[in-house]
Amino acid sequence: MSRLGQTFARLRESRTLAAADPVTAEPGLVAYVTAGDPDLATSRDIVVALARGGADVIEIGVPFSDPIADGPVIQQASERALAAGSSLAAALALVRDVRTEIETPIVLFTYVNPVMRMGTDEFVRTSAEMGVDGVLMLDLPIEESDEMHVALEARGLDQIFLISPTTTDHRLRRAATLGRGFLYAISRLGVTGVRHAVAETARPVVEAIRQVTPMPVALGFGLSRPEHVRETCTYADAAVVGSALVQVIADAAPGQAPAEAERFVRWLKGRI
Repeated sequence: MSRLGQTFARLRESRTLAAADPVTAEPGLVAYVTAGDPDLATSRDIVVALARGGADVIEIGVPFSDPIADGPVIQQASERALAAGSSLAAALALVRDVRTEIETPIVLFTYVNPVMRMGTDEFVRTSAEMGVDGVLMLDLPIEESDEMHVALEARGLDQIFLISPTTTDHRLRRAATLGRGFLYAISRLGVTGVRHAVAETARPVVEAIRQVTPMPVALGFGLSRPEHVRETCTYADAAVVGSALVQVIADAAPGQAPAEAERFVRWLKGRI
């Protein structure tokens, strides 16, 4: 079983044991950061801090100049990271460096273009060697993912797919067949960004997935507070928090980003 599989099995066992009092169960958390934001050295320390703070899965975004789903907060993080010299190769090197300190599962979040420029074979081989556990390629259509699926599976990497409120039953079943680790459900249409409440479409999209597959589900887009995380984890296996965490990093005083990121994760998990 992969690290992702082990992590989600642990989260489900924790929820089962706390079934008599669900409020006491610690929620599952996927924490997103952009590789190289605000710079490569600090970014490495931030990833280690997220693991120390209790993030169950860490999603590392590869900065890209032409995003299609990232809201302004993550777009600005990508701009800072690119200006600091980050890239797909730098993101993979970051994973290698943190693997000396942490065992937390790491999912690489990227667009197709950087992978195509590196080459599929080199990307998959390097990802496996550096310690990546899963890959989410945002703009790779499910219908065109067979080649990547075969390559990732051969190296023991999990392929993660996005499921939206408008995903058809056919595409959902296809994602459930090819996907490994977990499915990433997005709570609403549009781009990433902080919202004051969990979208009304959040629970229905998770319930639709549950009708098709027992695969773990992590729900993201718009989540930013402990109550969002706890609410989400009453029907999903984990909550994904990205923009709110990236904003904490952006707002941190010089040298304080890792500590602020760790404190924020502990707050989301209900540890402080």
